[in-house]
Amino acid sequence: MTPSPTGEPTPARTATGAATRPGPEDATLPLGVLDFVGIEHGESAHAALEGAIGVAQAVEAAGLRRYWVSEHHNMQSLACSAPEILVAAVAARTTTLRVGAAGIMLPNHAPFKVAETFRTLLGLYPGRVDLGLGRAPGTDPLTAHVLRRGLQVDVGADFPGQVAELLAFLGDGFPEDHPYRRLVAAPVVDEQPPVFVLGSSPYGPQFAAVNGLRTVFAHHMSPELAIGVLRDYRRDFRPGPDGAAPWSAMSVLTFASDDADAVLEFEAGWSLTMQNLARGIREPLRPEDVREYAASSAFRARRQVEEPDQRMVTGPAADVVARLRDLQQRAQVDELVLVTPSIDRARRVASLEAVAEAWRA
Repeated sequence: MTPSPTGEPTPARTATGAATRPGPEDATLPLGVLDFVGIEHGESAHAALEGAIGVAQAVEAAGLRRYWVSEHHNMQSLACSAPEILVAAVAARTTTLRVGAAGIMLPNHAPFKVAETFRTLLGLYPGRVDLGLGRAPGTDPLTAHVLRRGLQVDVGADFPGQVAELLAFLGDGFPEDHPYRRLVAAPVVDEQPPVFVLGSSPYGPQFAAVNGLRTVFAHHMSPELAIGVLRDYRRDFRPGPDGAAPWSAMSVLTFASDDADAVLEFEAGWSLTMQNLARGIREPLRPEDVREYAASSAFRARRQVEEPDQRMVTGPAADVVARLRDLQQRAQVDELVLVTPSIDRARRVASLEAVAEAWRA
């Protein structure tokens, strides 16, 4: 796969593109969860990781379909620097939930190693492992430089080739004259993980469309683009060699609660997080700071100006689900992925459970 001179991605040449489609899952809701594995103020990494597993178990019990973890580095406030390890830990303590990475930031990794890792996961947990691929660094430029061993990486030029290489290692291999033809990504398993191309710009869905792959768009990062690019994905989709149909999902900042103060604190927490990241602050939020900001005239004035904030879907569960269903229909997506970063894990779980209950109702 290589981008055209105009920057548009073009179809793969070295990989089959074949991958197992998500099968019938009538017993689960068309909802997933993307977890940043936040470390709450004052808690240990162990507590945060155990907390993430607890969230996943609650997600499974509520009947949601997927639980995904992100890849972020150099963050004192997050514990998701090794999503593949978290996938294994969560899968070991759940039974039916699909578990995956959303995603593996491919420029940070060797495609051969990613193939080995996810084949190992499939060997351990057949039929339950998803693989999302992103091209962002998931961190700051210096950390990206360290992760990539100081190599000068041109993500725009290198990403298509990396995806093609990974798909070949996961699938039917390389052409006869390819130097990697004799390599085997061990262990050899009977299935391939569903591969999802992630994006917060038009590139990801465009790339997925012309290469016959699934896509997931980050509405929580670029709400102004989400509907259009996802509809374009379906319009422009070209079936790959496996004849796959288009499949898309959209991640949405979501918080459901009848407690108006809890809703305000969720919104204020996300706003503070974004402000801190812009300032280079990567520490857990202090609950008192969030409550103080939520009660401030500055936040309330800003919220009034921005209301309704198209980036967030918040409020009572029935209202949240109505808005989520509207977004799903307008974006023509198969699933929605709930993003609920909160300073209070119990509130997060309660929100996810409320959304699941309201969705069924």
